[in-house]
Amino acid sequence: MLPDFVHSTPFKVISIISVLLVAGWLLLALFKPELRYKVSAPAAPLDSPEFWRMLESLADSRLQMRNTIHVFPNGEKFYPAELEAIAKAQHSVHVEMYIFHEGEVGKQFVAALAERARAGVEVRMVLDAIGSLRTEKSYFKPITDAGGRVEWYHPVRWYNWDRSNNRTHRELIVIDGRKAFVGGAGVADHWLHADGDHPRWRDTMVVVEGPAVGALQGTFVENWIEAAGEVISDPKYFPIIEGTGDIPALVVNSSASAGGSTRARILFQTLLASARSTIYMNTPYFLPDGDIRDELIRAVKRGVSVKIITPGQKSDHFVTRSSSRRLYGVLLENGVEIYEYQPAMMHAKILVVDGQWTVVGSTNTDNRSFELNDEVNLAAYDGEMARELTADFMSDLKESRRITYEEWKNRPWRERLTEGFGWLIERQQ
Repeated sequence: MLPDFVHSTPFKVISIISVLLVAGWLLLALFKPELRYKVSAPAAPLDSPEFWRMLESLADSRLQMRNTIHVFPNGEKFYPAELEAIAKAQHSVHVEMYIFHEGEVGKQFVAALAERARAGVEVRMVLDAIGSLRTEKSYFKPITDAGGRVEWYHPVRWYNWDRSNNRTHRELIVIDGRKAFVGGAGVADHWLHADGDHPRWRDTMVVVEGPAVGALQGTFVENWIEAAGEVISDPKYFPIIEGTGDIPALVVNSSASAGGSTRARILFQTLLASARSTIYMNTPYFLPDGDIRDELIRAVKRGVSVKIITPGQKSDHFVTRSSSRRLYGVLLENGVEIYEYQPAMMHAKILVVDGQWTVVGSTNTDNRSFELNDEVNLAAYDGEMARELTADFMSDLKESRRITYEEWKNRPWRERLTEGFGWLIERQQ
């Protein structure tokens, strides 16, 4: 016996609308046209001025010289560094994050930011309304009571539903316009320690000091304008920094509002197409479209060693992992080496090409990052940084299991069934 409300006209109308929406979503997934992207000609050598100018032009960014960059693998290293930098802030702390969750780590950051706000430091935060959905707005009351400001990026409302699929996926902290942290980690306990049966996530952040910080400050301001409607233009936020390091770095800030192919895609695809010896990639959500798959295969055919580390069974998204594994076949068959990280969730987003160029940031190897989300990446040309990230990669490789083409071909039918559902997610990205 069904409840009476099931027979009511409003319920029937809502049911019909829901069915039509789902049907429309499925049709869009099946028939949405795809624009293919291909690098038209071999690029100049990675260490040449011609390559640098080409990358600047295509990524719509300027290569900034004389930066200092330090790598922090895992939360036990990057969280203390971030909190120390916040505690030393003199006039401004700007935070843009996809994930800011309640917990031990969240309390430390809220306390640190509130203390700086009470000291007269301008604290501004842009938090993604979906990525940080589980965190109550009242959690940030100590910050706002002290004079800080917290804004939410694209909260889902009936009047802006068309923007609900555009999220800020950036994980960025800028201190006094002179120091910035960027990478794959937000603020949550799972980046610091195990949670029950779930081990601490593997991730990497970098801190940069030097002229490149100005572009990262501009990245924050872009979405502060979007969320708060305030243009931050005081020169104190954009100090002239001479720089004391020796690392050329390029900030690649991408946004779906630009339309079409984003700068993140251009950065990744150009570097893949330009590789001559090695491509090492850490990526948590490996759903490369046909264009990225083709670039990886072409690289192997040029004699490039291509190794990719992605999550194993400790992945935080079962369906996404299944969809990812559906795409392994053509890559494995053509010589791309794929490894699944065993100890924990692999969440680092790192690319090292030819032991020269590195990319660390928020971009996943999927179309959400390439087409829908707002992302930020720091690309650096530095052999020492490349060696450090390569050493981390090789350490991760020792704790990963290589997937062979034969194993992939003989995967169980239950996995193949799940991959079918994952295909719909892949098409909707």
